[in-house]
Amino acid sequence: MKIRETLIITYLLSISFVAFPQRNPEITAGEIKADVYYLASDSLKGRKPGTPESDLAAEYIREQFKASGLKLITDNGFQYFEIVTDVTLGEKNFLTFHGFQGTVKKDFTPLVFSSNGEVNAPVVFAGYGFDIDQDSVKWKDYEGVDVKGKWVIIFRGDPELDNSESKFIPYSEIRGKVLTAKDHGAYGVLLITPRAIDKDDKLMVLRTENNEVTAGIPVINIKRDVGNLLLQASGFTLDSLERTLNRTRKPMSFTIPVPVTGTSDVIQKKARTENVIGMIEGTDPVLKDEYIVIGGHYDHLGFGGPGSGSRMPDTVAIHNGADDNASGTVMVIELAGKLASVKSQLKRSILFISFSGEEMGLLGSKYFIDHPVVNLKKIKAMFNFDMVGRYDKEKKSISVSGTGTSLEADSVLRMYEKSLPFTVTHSPEGFGPSDHASFYASNIPVFFYTTGVHMDYHTPFDRADKLDYNAEKIIGDYAFNVILNIDDMDHDLTFREAGKKESYTRGDGRRLKVTLGIMPDFAGTETKGLRVDGVTKGGPADHGGMKKGDIITALNGMKVGNIYEYMSRLGKLKPGQTISVEVLRDGKTEVLIVQL
Repeated sequence: MKIRETLIITYLLSISFVAFPQRNPEITAGEIKADVYYLASDSLKGRKPGTPESDLAAEYIREQFKASGLKLITDNGFQYFEIVTDVTLGEKNFLTFHGFQGTVKKDFTPLVFSSNGEVNAPVVFAGYGFDIDQDSVKWKDYEGVDVKGKWVIIFRGDPELDNSESKFIPYSEIRGKVLTAKDHGAYGVLLITPRAIDKDDKLMVLRTENNEVTAGIPVINIKRDVGNLLLQASGFTLDSLERTLNRTRKPMSFTIPVPVTGTSDVIQKKARTENVIGMIEGTDPVLKDEYIVIGGHYDHLGFGGPGSGSRMPDTVAIHNGADDNASGTVMVIELAGKLASVKSQLKRSILFISFSGEEMGLLGSKYFIDHPVVNLKKIKAMFNFDMVGRYDKEKKSISVSGTGTSLEADSVLRMYEKSLPFTVTHSPEGFGPSDHASFYASNIPVFFYTTGVHMDYHTPFDRADKLDYNAEKIIGDYAFNVILNIDDMDHDLTFREAGKKESYTRGDGRRLKVTLGIMPDFAGTETKGLRVDGVTKGGPADHGGMKKGDIITALNGMKVGNIYEYMSRLGKLKPGQTISVEVLRDGKTEVLIVQL
């Protein structure tokens, strides 16, 4: 019998002991505790998307929605979508030249974003792979050498690794270097880890990226001793080249007349996961066609490990995710029950969504926005609950973010704060590291409830016995009153922008020096370029006429195929510079002029 079927049967046999055939219409600490203990139990193995245990969590949430009398939306309450769950090496990875035959994982390894294919071509050493022509720094590794149709050997990093303010930072990311090599006609990249980065020269780890976009050419990390074999006839070693480049800060590129045959074979494993969606229909003849969304993600990190997002990546153990985010999931369940008990009073309809894939990059909420089950323009507010179970008794406060995204938010929240045993910190920003960001990018007012992070965040120690269930009940009652008030309004919340609609931080934690003022499609669902999921009012893109839904295909004549290429291109531009941006809009190419 298949493992999924076995788990489902086990679930059905045990659900009477865990679920509530008829839920208490009130929010109770007892129900919250019982739900959290199930969702954060070892048996669900950390609820990693794409696993049978994640499906069990979704089944459980759906059962609670049903028990509260919610109408199940889409496929019996499930909105399915695909994710990349793992990346493995195929059987066709090889590297050979002049009698040398490399061993994969010992001498070389393809990178996770390498495109599959074989290249048989000579090699060019191109230093750090820079093509920089700025007032403050000039370094053109491709000048004077022809790399068309060839392999390019380049170093990772830059010559100023210890300088956090280095001018080379925008040009040091690997994807950007590969893109530059491809722009110059290279058929493949052989990537070297310089001694300054790793004296032991360990091969790069094949870690899953939550994105299907590949580089367009093979990209292979080779050991320094393999690279030195290639360089034998040149009289150089990689260490001597590294020292010279770092000292002189000048290119010293040259052709290596050695044909190299290399093949990259990387296999992406995909799985299906699902959002869980239920609805209470409003009673007002007109306003029932408007919606309030109440959501929170139910996924977590599984067993953790490298690349999982765990703060203890060397520890492989169940990451139960009791606070993150069984607590928020249960808040959605509890609010569903309490709001269903007063459904005759509800003017607007209410959607309850438990998102999957949040930990992988807001994938579930992004998918919902891209494939809405109702008209997005009819969604008038979104309440997001993420980590609401670890109330700090010393600070005696919780946080609600997004209060600046509607004109009325602050005043409505304060109406119900006077009797609370804690203070509520109002934070105006609509953008944030959780699912409400996807809705804010679509000009929907948001309310993000959280008790904040703690030392157990993203570790195996985020367990159910550490939550404050009585405090979570109070938070739930508070949120219920706010939701009921907004549902009862005769007018919609007045949306306004509150902060950026994008994150300006690069993957290495350094901030970009320029921005277009957009929220990119972080999930990478568009294959023709980079889709714009939000445009910041008054920002460069807005002034240039860019619109949500535009697909950026080029910046200043430089092709853009995905978010990585966008970040790389953007990092090479200067503040105040006026650039051309090519976009696809309604199937037609338009050119916008944008001043950064």
